[in-house]
Amino acid sequence: MQLYYAPRTISVAVAIALEEAGVTYETVKLDFATKEQSGPAYAQINPKGRVPALAVEGGILTETGALLEYVADMAPEASLRPQDPVLQARMREVMFYLASTMHINHAHKLRGARWAKERSSWKDMQKMVPQTMAESCSYLSQYGLRGPFVLGENVSLADCYLYVVCTWLEGDGVTVADFPKIQNFMTAMEQRDSVRSVYAKGML
Repeated sequence: MQLYYAPRTISVAVAIALEEAGVTYETVKLDFATKEQSGPAYAQINPKGRVPALAVEGGILTETGALLEYVADMAPEASLRPQDPVLQARMREVMFYLASTMHINHAHKLRGARWAKERSSWKDMQKMVPQTMAESCSYLSQYGLRGPFVLGENVSLADCYLYVVCTWLEGDGVTVADFPKIQNFMTAMEQRDSVRSVYAKGML
């Protein structure tokens, strides 16, 4: 199993889940500075030119949420996905929010060309990032975190996802200390062997 990733990107969420699950994997690091993700070699792996991608026996899998679910299927004993259908839905509710809203808020800082051609529009998007990311923190503090972690006391796939997004906050102009629940969540995650491992590997 090979995980194609770039440091400090959302792809590291999959690495955290793999560490939590105790699954053996190899990493293939992509250099975004040289646009390796857009090159012809990686296009054979993921034609979308993005990370993560996971090479498994059945082929190549992409999209963070799908890969996290795959990890849960590969290691059910790790209990990264609850059995209760309501808790499963709550977990996915946070994951889908991160994918559809908060990650997009963050991407407006550096990826404005995805949505607009005029540089003035990019600058306007950049100016909004601290506000929209802070609004997302307010939402997650009130509705996303039901305890130390997303589902309360137990770590789930959503926590792997959320933690990596939270590592972007300071760079996006958000003062994490303004959101105690987020800050406590990050502290709790940083005490876990899975997160310590990805830091030791230079992934975050």
